Amino acid sequence: MKTRHIIFCFIALFVMSSCDDMFEPAIENNRQLEDMTEESAYAHGLLIYAYGRLPYARSTQTDVATDDAVTNLTTSAYLNMATGSWASDNNPVSQWNACKDGIQYVNLFLSIVDKVKWAPSAASKQQMFIDRLKGEALGLRALFYYYLLMAHGGYADDGVLYGVPLLTTPEDGGSDFNQPRATFASCIKQCFDDCDQAMELLPVDYADIESNSEIPEKYLELGANPSGYNLVFGKKSKNLMSGKIAEAIKAQVALLAASPAFRDQSGVTSYEAARLAANVLKRIGGLNGFDATGNIWYKNKSKLEPSASEMPEILWRADRVKDATQEAENFPPSLYGDGRVNPSQNLVDAFPMRSGLPITDANSGYDPQNPYAKRDPRLEDNVIYNGMIFRKVDIITGNYPNSKSESTDNLTNISTSTRTGYYLKKLLRDDVSPTASGTELTQQHIYPRIRYTEMFLAYAEAANDAWGPKADPNGVGFSAYDVIKAIRTRAGLATNEIGMPLPEGDVYLEECANDQTRMTELIRNERRIELCFENKRFWDLRRWKMPLNEAVKGMKIERDKKTNTLSYTVFVVEPRDYDSSYQWYGPIPKSEILKWSKLKQNKGWK
Repeated sequence: MKTRHIIFCFIALFVMSSCDDMFEPAIENNRQLEDMTEESAYAHGLLIYAYGRLPYARSTQTDVATDDAVTNLTTSAYLNMATGSWASDNNPVSQWNACKDGIQYVNLFLSIVDKVKWAPSAASKQQMFIDRLKGEALGLRALFYYYLLMAHGGYADDGVLYGVPLLTTPEDGGSDFNQPRATFASCIKQCFDDCDQAMELLPVDYADIESNSEIPEKYLELGANPSGYNLVFGKKSKNLMSGKIAEAIKAQVALLAASPAFRDQSGVTSYEAARLAANVLKRIGGLNGFDATGNIWYKNKSKLEPSASEMPEILWRADRVKDATQEAENFPPSLYGDGRVNPSQNLVDAFPMRSGLPITDANSGYDPQNPYAKRDPRLEDNVIYNGMIFRKVDIITGNYPNSKSESTDNLTNISTSTRTGYYLKKLLRDDVSPTASGTELTQQHIYPRIRYTEMFLAYAEAANDAWGPKADPNGVGFSAYDVIKAIRTRAGLATNEIGMPLPEGDVYLEECANDQTRMTELIRNERRIELCFENKRFWDLRRWKMPLNEAVKGMKIERDKKTNTLSYTVFVVEPRDYDSSYQWYGPIPKSEILKWSKLKQNKGWK
């Protein structure tokens, strides 16, 4: 078990912070775990290491292993997984090592946090630091278990739904590492308990205060003042684990547990999942806090700058980064990109017409020979398709030259060309400039960890499942229907080409609102569109127990040399080789199963 070595490796990092002879360090300078109680900076390092194991990606990764996209990178581990190589000893979506390492760091930190001299000269600051840091650690532990459950929770051959070994104390050289998996329900309960404790210890948000009246009574009694409170809980701590973030994580955990793949033995209902998501949304006034531009936050360039205020769409984010990585990887080759993530025809077909009707509806007006006309405006925001002007370049993905020359952007023309007839547009800044020489004009980027749109969709999904499309039995103030209506209105659906509302309104939404099953399908499709390329669909398909083997399709476009008319042909790009009889649940790493006799593997995996 990798985590057994963490404590020893950590101590080694702090051996000899100053010495005369680096090859023969003085033994008295070796720091042990107990020494950290006297040196708060080193103790805090444990928590920083835990933050370093956060499981969030800064780029589109798992989507290329779903029906939403493929990659042109032939060595991609996700491509290999999706085409038949997924195994317990070949698992690119494993969270086992990183998240278990994070839990070990958290548990080590929690074992000493009350003993560390954070601010020994001021009782109020000492207690505030203990509370904040302990709250951060508990919230992080819940997050790590959440990702472990998504990746490794599942049914074993005995019919029991298991999670992972449940560890709340640090392991050391004398620990028994041969631990069984706890039940999924027990792991969920631990996540809930950790989130609840974190919410009790942490402020909802980190913000500066001006008067004693804003200080919690327990700190006032210890002599706290605004200056000391701001030092610990002020705005400088933004983007650390907060009460609001812990509350959102609890809602995410509940949605997972209430999903079809886990609900039978998780102990969590859709009713509870809806209630917990609603708690998060109430903090922004429900739909009154719905961001009118939240679906295109990455285009809001002024808000991406370090001096800008926070975006109302983003609940939690990583630090801003000035780079050009996503653009260099995903721009079409004519713009010196590698064209790595290629959206699928399957995803393109999921975008309805501008009227709101799906393209499969006989009344939608969809034209297979003019497939991008009058479509949901979100299609143009997320996907580069044939004939789109991007960065003043006419992107031609069809099998014909553009007006200037033979295009490297053509379907499968070169190794960095699209395999599907589409390029990624979402998340990319059009003012970043990769160049042939390798030099790049970089720009600021924000990588959200949790968005409010995700929370709204979580509420809609759970609420519709619990009590139907339009019901609001808890008096939250909005229903699943209300949420989906807001999302589709923001997208510009049920409007004409100049954005004016259609007289008949959103006919398709109204039809679905009268049928819980159809509303479920609509909510899932809206989630697919709104969260595409954000590494959500891989996990969503599995927790919904939806088919995994839908072949990924593309669009071949050819031009008649005499008439200049275009013809469109859908074709299979990449068959998928998953086994839905067991691969809704990921495996426990084979190396762990071989080492520890008490670990049970999920059914179907070897």
